[in-house]
Amino acid sequence: MKSTFKLGSVAALVLVLVACTGAQPTASPTAAPTDAPTAAPTEAPMGLEGSLTMWQTYGSGAGTEGAALIEALDLVRAENPGLTVDVVEVGFGDLFNTYQLQASSGDPDLFVAPNDSLGDLARAGLSQDLTSYFTADELARFSDLAIDGSSLDGVLYQVPESLKAVAMYYNADTVATPPTTTADLVAAAEGGTRVGLFGGQNGLYHNFGWWGAFGGQLMNDEGACTADETGVADAYQFLVDLQEAGATFYTDYADMAAAFNAGDLDIIVDGPWAAGGYVAEVEALGVAAMPAGPAGPALPFTGVDGWTINPSSDNVDLAVAFAKRMVAPDIMQIFADTAYHIPADPSVTSSDPVSDQFATAVESGFPRPQVPELGGFWGNFGNAQAQILEAGADPTTAVQEACDAMDAANAGS
Repeated sequence: MKSTFKLGSVAALVLVLVACTGAQPTASPTAAPTDAPTAAPTEAPMGLEGSLTMWQTYGSGAGTEGAALIEALDLVRAENPGLTVDVVEVGFGDLFNTYQLQASSGDPDLFVAPNDSLGDLARAGLSQDLTSYFTADELARFSDLAIDGSSLDGVLYQVPESLKAVAMYYNADTVATPPTTTADLVAAAEGGTRVGLFGGQNGLYHNFGWWGAFGGQLMNDEGACTADETGVADAYQFLVDLQEAGATFYTDYADMAAAFNAGDLDIIVDGPWAAGGYVAEVEALGVAAMPAGPAGPALPFTGVDGWTINPSSDNVDLAVAFAKRMVAPDIMQIFADTAYHIPADPSVTSSDPVSDQFATAVESGFPRPQVPELGGFWGNFGNAQAQILEAGADPTTAVQEACDAMDAANAGS
């Protein structure tokens, strides 16, 4: 069905690095005016010949990414009849572990995915150094945030494609004015607004943005956990208060999405990869930034999707040329228009209001750090979040224990 979009008014958000000071600061991309002319496409590498195996995880989203990929591949294949691309869909949860186990065999030649493990792969020598493959002019069209998120210690290890961060979806038929503060969100839940969030161990990514809203920091410059010394416990107390006010925390992501699509929820927090499904099911879909807290704006992780080239591939040069073609402006436009991607090239824009609001969320998010200490974060704080929301653990105690466990894990690694 055709959806009608209504966007809540959101104050301009400022990128404040209060969540993980161990990461390198990055500049936010400057949003291009919606009526700005699209930049002339960069010259695409033509005459690609040979065979490539690429992995993708787009089946994990709402289906629109898969549709965009098919359209893009059809275009590239038509341009290059001598090119064969074997596309393998891999579950997102399995991709990085599976790749690390078999990359040395040369299979796959490349994959497209978020920069979740970029630092780990680069340190392990499992991603190609791309520095010599790009001229300064070629890199200049990408935003600083996209380049920084695709690099480690100034070395480019990923061909950037798009940016992403979570934001607040709402049903504008039932939410006339979307909450802009955490206090407003609690009050809305108390007043009967049906709020659903992804909780449990696996919902840590979706809820990380609340940390910044309460002044929470994860690490200092030396990589030591500082969550127990900052506002992280306050952020989790807010989630407890929100739950007591009537919000539902789902341990299964699919259940949350299905409830919102069915009209059983009024507000959720999710990313642009899911937008296609919500657009199709929610007649009056709205998107706004996660509500700000007493310490400032929410700071969700900002990630960069892109192409990683396997240095053990027999076709590194061809894989790089193919990846560069897959991030040319015309291909980025396909993903922006079809799959709500926020292009890594700011000159490629979309007039869709959902994409526009996610572009704001991306600018206002916290760049995902690539430091090795982040490895001790996910399991320990995911467990803490589950204990707080499901077992009634004291937020201060749970955060302290998670912080200690993170430091211990990093000390032993």
